[in-house]
Amino acid sequence: MSRRSVAQAVFERLQAQILGGALAAGEALPAERSLTESFGVNRQAVREALSRLAQMGLIDIRHGGATTVRDFRRTGGLDLLPHLIVDADGAIDLAVVRSIMEMRSAIGPDIARLAAERALPNHVAALAEVVLELGRTASNDIDALAALDVQFWDILTDAADNLAYQLALNGLRQFYRPIDTVVHEVLLNELADSSAHAAVADAVAQGQPGQAESSARRLLALGSVAMTEALITRSAT
Repeated sequence: MSRRSVAQAVFERLQAQILGGALAAGEALPAERSLTESFGVNRQAVREALSRLAQMGLIDIRHGGATTVRDFRRTGGLDLLPHLIVDADGAIDLAVVRSIMEMRSAIGPDIARLAAERALPNHVAALAEVVLELGRTASNDIDALAALDVQFWDILTDAADNLAYQLALNGLRQFYRPIDTVVHEVLLNELADSSAHAAVADAVAQGQPGQAESSARRLLALGSVAMTEALITRSAT
């Protein structure tokens, strides 16, 4: 394997141990020499892996001292979500899914509100085009509907002109990727509701922030309710 792939393998093993709790916050990692021996790799691969873990807020490297595990709930970012959605046994973590849906419901309406305040004519035109395409798309074409919904929220976020929301939206999408097929099936009623998307687009076009916010909240509630029901069903099995 290449040096990069070896370092990636070490990184993934240690990351899984930290996120899974096998390596607890405050615990010292073995010395580099011990890690090279236990993983059967060279020291450079271990150092690259540790550097990445530090960049993600998972460990604290102290030169001349012990490298310790950090509490990722205090130091990690949204880029950890895709790695938390599925546990070490391959099961979906329902609490993480619930957290994501709650965040989605919180920032989505505010993105729509800001879009109604700041949208330019090209944003309005692009939203209208996506809504028309949604109306033409078969209600069971999940992939096409999901792609159009991504376009819809991309345009809204561009119109909102808020970099923090854009980065948060990117993080939420990274979360979906490991289980996107399942998520899209659960959210199908939301994805396929062109009239609900149109209500948001119309409020943005008319420069009505309050209406845009409430319409976006109703749109996202379709998926939130469906996901809540799916989580209840899954937890009961």
